[in-house]
Amino acid sequence: MIEVSIGHYLTLGAIIFTIGVVGIFINKKNIITILMSIELILLAVNINLVSFSIYLQNITGQIFTMFILTVAAAEAAVGLAIIVIYYKNKGSIDVEQISSLRG
Repeated sequence: MIEVSIGHYLTLGAIIFTIGVVGIFINKKNIITILMSIELILLAVNINLVSFSIYLQNITGQIFTMFILTVAAAEAAVGLAIIVIYYKNKGSIDVEQISSLRG
């Protein structure tokens, strides 16, 4: 029987983190994909926090993970609401046009 160690969890977290970073850099045009990639990065951090929390037998990492999940859910809701309002006003959600709003 194969025993799952902390190295397996850290490897999984590193793979998910890499997929999130690559998703941001490859697809710079679609804002929905960028938000999903940010969520993947946060998920990878949560996996690492929980695995270290279990390994060190300290619940602090798991509590911090719950706060991160709450903030990520709020970020996704607010981000999607902003995108919907922007789409209603402008008719597209092109990232290059959105970045022109800075000035």
